[in-house]
Amino acid sequence: MSAPTATDAKQVPLSAASRTLVDAVRTRYATKAYDANRRLAPEQLDALLTLLRSSPSSVNSQPWHFLVAASDEARDRIAARLEGNFAYNASKVRDASHVVVLCARQRMDDQHLADVLAQEQKDGRFASDEARENQRKSRQSYVNLHRYEQKDEQHWMEKQVYLAAGTLLLGAAALGVDATPIEGFDFRTIDEEFGLRAQGYSSVVMVALGYHSDTDFNAQLPKSRLPQEQVITVL
Repeated sequence: MSAPTATDAKQVPLSAASRTLVDAVRTRYATKAYDANRRLAPEQLDALLTLLRSSPSSVNSQPWHFLVAASDEARDRIAARLEGNFAYNASKVRDASHVVVLCARQRMDDQHLADVLAQEQKDGRFASDEARENQRKSRQSYVNLHRYEQKDEQHWMEKQVYLAAGTLLLGAAALGVDATPIEGFDFRTIDEEFGLRAQGYSSVVMVALGYHSDTDFNAQLPKSRLPQEQVITVL
């Protein structure tokens, strides 16, 4: 008897929650102008911060730190650094409810790896000392791979930060919160403004969060993506 195929499997209908999530992704867009008078509710912010902390990362390395500009003063500090070619992003930062600066570690040092392992132990992820040691060795092998063989340790860590950015954008859409991923800034000036490098981090990408204003032209435009058959191959 031949093995069952994907078409033979029982079709599981989408739940109401799944349909809502898909609809949110289909309708979300990069907000271009924010309503400066509207702010996220505390429970919305808490949910988004939980999503950030719970984001996936390679071998659970969590090589990140998230700086949340919640006050007018903090957002003004960021906006003031958006000069020259990046000045167009200043109003988004000032008018948004919150802005998250997603940062990558400068190095996956031994202390960070020990902290991650200790937290996993505390959270009950290891059934034995052997399991704990196997996890340590596995994670270290990936760090060594990117540090010594592929020599892309920093880039590898930054890719994990982008996984967190994607999680944040998806979560914001599901919660009905508008968002804008922002790469248009000079990371050196943001690092300097908040002393990030002295703390062992460097800014990678920002995400503005809030509610769009009536002047947001992008809110009225249809979403545009390449057709499914062009970007997806099902084997």
